Amino acid sequence: MQVKCERVDSKQLEKLLQKVPDPESITRMAAVFQALQSDTRLKILFLLNQKEMCVCELEQALSVTQSAISHGLRTLRQLDLVRVRREGKFTIYYIADEHVRTLIEMCLEHVEEKA
Repeated sequence: MQVKCERVDSKQLEKLLQKVPDPESITRMAAVFQALQSDTRLKILFLLNQKEMCVCELEQALSVTQSAISHGLRTLRQLDLVRVRREGKFTIYYIADEHVRTLIEMCLEHVEEKA
């Protein structure tokens, strides 16, 4: 590759590229960001960040159909952003881990900083 820019340091670029995640990780990260493009899924995450909830609670809080809530939760579960447990006859959803909490909190902080 012919270098056309005097700022290019090929050795430094090689070192930087070694720190780029593997293709599978990049694909999984892209899927997470794609999932966060949905207003409904983001609202679900913000609600679950405050309290574990069942589908009927989410449905009432967001004023959307149970089908839309279930679809959003399915996507979030597939990406391990949300987890589930049974509590009697209820299925309770909750944030998967502190990484997810940090991700949504930092994103909100970032956008509010620019407002």
